[in-house]
Amino acid sequence: MADVAAKERRILVAVDEGEESMHALSWCLSNVISENSKDALLLLYVKPPRAVYSSLDGTGYLFSSDIMAAMDRHGYDAAESVLEKAKRMCKDLHDVKVESIVEHGDPRDVICQMTQRLGVDVLVMGSRGYGLIKRAFLGSVSNHCAQNVKCPVLIVKKPKSTVSNN
Repeated sequence: MADVAAKERRILVAVDEGEESMHALSWCLSNVISENSKDALLLLYVKPPRAVYSSLDGTGYLFSSDIMAAMDRHGYDAAESVLEKAKRMCKDLHDVKVESIVEHGDPRDVICQMTQRLGVDVLVMGSRGYGLIKRAFLGSVSNHCAQNVKCPVLIVKKPKSTVSNN
């Protein structure tokens, strides 16, 4: 049993700008990560592909290189901001290695690929809680990953705020 406790677990947490991913990280820190363990916590932020933005806007005008560069900077700043917030949440971990990773592409595909490439033991992610219709149109990143990765997937739902009727 001592061998199992000493094994380093590689835990990948997918983070983004949403409250749901930060809640998933917080839940992971409280319930999955063991203090004084040899766990490695990998924080993954996936920047959507720039192909989402064309160099032409909706009216057919060409975006200038300055505007395209500003959009790239914004994406970089967003990634840095999210990862800094996530790392601050991890500051009290002592023997746990925390590593941040930024990748580009469709989050569904990239998270699955990185889980495989990094030899992850468990994937932790938040759930937006989309309804059936919205999920059908937008797709569910967490559902896609749960169906396609080979390791266990822990999907943490953010509790709905409750209003007391006192």
